[in-house]
Amino acid sequence: MKLYSYWRSSAAYRVRIALNLKQLDYQLLPVHLLNNGGEQFSEHYHRLNPQHRLPALQLHDGRVLTQSMAIIEYLDESYSKPPLLPESAEGRAWVRSLAQLIGCDIHPLNNLRVLRYLSDWGEHDSDQNAHWYRHWLQLGLSEFDAMLTQAPQDWCSKGRFCVGDSVSMADLLLIPQLYNAHRYELDLSSLPRLLEIEQHCMSLEAFHQAAPEQQPDAV
Repeated sequence: MKLYSYWRSSAAYRVRIALNLKQLDYQLLPVHLLNNGGEQFSEHYHRLNPQHRLPALQLHDGRVLTQSMAIIEYLDESYSKPPLLPESAEGRAWVRSLAQLIGCDIHPLNNLRVLRYLSDWGEHDSDQNAHWYRHWLQLGLSEFDAMLTQAPQDWCSKGRFCVGDSVSMADLLLIPQLYNAHRYELDLSSLPRLLEIEQHCMSLEAFHQAAPEQQPDAV
């Protein structure tokens, strides 16, 4: 398989973790989101993903999957160990709701193309963009933490990770956003539970090797 990735892409980061957890061999192909106006707009990448977003996963037969959460679910259904979703329907829905809080509520507001639009529109400079970024990230992570705290015990047992003592899709979405929070110097002292989960996740080789600084295109 071939993963088209950018080292700081949160969505690509999620998929790298999933591939590593499943111990799958893949070729990483960097696509720089800034060089030459953005390599995601090249003719070659346009044929792979007309949305011009990362990541894209090219399968062994040449077909291409896009959208990080769809890719992660494909990998989980195709390669069952370790599972990234609980056994029960309620548990799976719960983990998906946590993942979608980040993937659908936080990430789209802080996506590179949104920040670019705000700047091009003339409404925001770099400092204002950073304030925008931190606002939505702080709000979303606080909501994520509250959901963990209020989760029914049979859906979300307390443990080292978001859901008990096993890594789930929720962890794959959380860790890249915590990376962004550190990058933007967001004060996370009020969210110790999330910091504990981060510590446990980053002690695993699959997460460590997927980190942005470990990628061949990191600068």
